[in-house]
Amino acid sequence: MSSPDPQVRAARNHTTGPAGRGPVVAVTGAATGVGALLTERLAASDEIGRVIALDERRGECAAAEWHVLDIRDPAVAEKLRGADVVVHLALDLDLETDAAARTAYNVRGTQTVLTAAAAAGVHRAVLCTSAMVYGALPDNELPLSEDAELRATAEATGVGDLLEIERLARRAPRAHPGLNVTVVRPAVLVGGTDTALTRYFESPRLLVVAGSRPAWQFCHVEDLCGALEYAVLEKADGELAVGCDGWLEQEEVEELSGIRRMELPSAVALGAAARLHRIGLTPSPAGDLAYTMYPWVVSGSRLHDAGWRPRWTNEEVLAALLEEVSGRHTVAGRRLGRKDATAAGAAGATVALLGAAAVVRRARKARRR
Repeated sequence: MSSPDPQVRAARNHTTGPAGRGPVVAVTGAATGVGALLTERLAASDEIGRVIALDERRGECAAAEWHVLDIRDPAVAEKLRGADVVVHLALDLDLETDAAARTAYNVRGTQTVLTAAAAAGVHRAVLCTSAMVYGALPDNELPLSEDAELRATAEATGVGDLLEIERLARRAPRAHPGLNVTVVRPAVLVGGTDTALTRYFESPRLLVVAGSRPAWQFCHVEDLCGALEYAVLEKADGELAVGCDGWLEQEEVEELSGIRRMELPSAVALGAAARLHRIGLTPSPAGDLAYTMYPWVVSGSRLHDAGWRPRWTNEEVLAALLEEVSGRHTVAGRRLGRKDATAAGAAGATVALLGAAAVVRRARKARRR
């Protein structure tokens, strides 16, 4: 994605809101999650002139100017008038959401925001995807640079949507001259999040696929908000990867978490995951497993070069995640109630789910005879 001419950048850096302090920033998805945290952060910043908050319901930040609407509504263009930057965080990556509905919301929403931003005269759009777009592959470098090829496929939860958003980001400056786009790609996001990767740590045993080489890098939502603020203020632009410095090997994760591993052959683990998802027993497709098998660690060099540093270490974020998921019970990506977990036991719950998949498979074969 292209960067603005230095003179244009200098002019934009002097753009001020009504308070004469800094740029006017619009945030979509501002009522919950990362959007709510960023809205509060920007509203409290002396470097930001005004914050425009957009979501389907009003959030709690009283200092923001709120507009309640569906982000796919073309009327969003009118709400963005006067904004210098828009940060688009209205994404649905919920494991339980219907995949087709999720894609329709994520892709259409991003298209609408980019088109509306250009129509409203917004100079910069900041999008947030994930470092998952690089793909989790056995030959990935450790760490990956921001310019590494995006080799992910659409086989993991929401990754297809994120790849399409990346494509829209690359096209936007050509489709909408004058609109520059920054994409922020966090590592495993922790802090009020619920993903296949955070649920991995809710399991009674950490599933390890034999022969795999996991490398764990986390990103706390507070650090993500800091990186997004850098993008808003144009302290860094282009594609920005964000995460804790370095990574943890699987053995370190097991030692720090105190959770023992359950190792399975690749064919068994991937085959069972695919069957369980296909028959509706788990929300996670088999593609999610790749991100627990192979490295997708990022360097974050562009943010570092701009002066940004993570406040959290991988060890600290893992500890925060373990505290957050304490008391939750997940097996193969499916949440169990307390009664289910107690009855099934640790390894027993996994065996039960694998057994259920096998029973269904045998029943289907019998019906075809």
